[in-house]
Amino acid sequence: MEPGNETPALLNELAAKVTTGNGAEFKIHYWDVNPRHFSNSVHRHSFFEICYVMEGEGEYSERGNDYSLRPGTHFCSRPGIDHQIRSRDGMYLLYVAFEPDERGSRDEAVEAFQALAGHGETCVYDDGGVMPASLLWKSLLLREDGRGRLSPDALRAVAGALLLSFPGLFGSEAPAPARAAGSADVLLRQAKLYIRDNLARDLSLREIAVNLNVSERHLSRLFSGGIGENFTHYVRSERVRKAAELLAASDLPIKEIAERTGFSSVHYFSRVFLREKRLPPAQFRRKHGGSPSAF
Repeated sequence: MEPGNETPALLNELAAKVTTGNGAEFKIHYWDVNPRHFSNSVHRHSFFEICYVMEGEGEYSERGNDYSLRPGTHFCSRPGIDHQIRSRDGMYLLYVAFEPDERGSRDEAVEAFQALAGHGETCVYDDGGVMPASLLWKSLLLREDGRGRLSPDALRAVAGALLLSFPGLFGSEAPAPARAAGSADVLLRQAKLYIRDNLARDLSLREIAVNLNVSERHLSRLFSGGIGENFTHYVRSERVRKAAELLAASDLPIKEIAERTGFSSVHYFSRVFLREKRLPPAQFRRKHGGSPSAF
């Protein structure tokens, strides 16, 4: 198969939200195809990210365990778990980041993914590439010559079938290089999700650029061009936003909130928070405690 580079663009356009016939709905953060994915740093997500290795070899690590990766491997990064992908020569990866929409899904569908988050397998090997999930991935790839393309409705149906296959695939209860044209929005979305889910880390433009397999210059331009704000300012505003949420909705000590949101000291946190919110943290908590939606 010679996949076309417009695959992720079309998937992100047509399958940004997936509804299946058996009462499951999914919020898709991004679909992506990376023909040369190298190593990234240890990080975490607040959602599922499931990858399929088309070509190449590498390793996946989580919870102190290392798993070998080779063509035909599916591996699952679960919400809230630190993990890392490593490859010396690069791997051809297909991947999707998503979470079940609990409001629009039947309880059984939600429970299947809760089971996957809790005790599913991490890696599943399909050396022959004949498992249903492997075939579904391949059917989503668009050929350069345009032959055998799925209609938009069929593509959405296959995407839904792939997502529904994951609990069974991983053994829980079942119910950079050239990127696709128009992928700037997807890249920016990935970067923003990475920042949101790793605020306690000492985030840098270089770290996130390495994880997304793009240059620091390109990522910097995405922020300034996409949201009209530079990277440093965006990270700081996200730290303050999360800190305000924790102040209003929890009884955590201010020192712990500062640590969780990546501020180096309580003094620096208080100074930045006051500048952004026009109130010191303690006064903000007294005013907005119990009403996180107030800001």
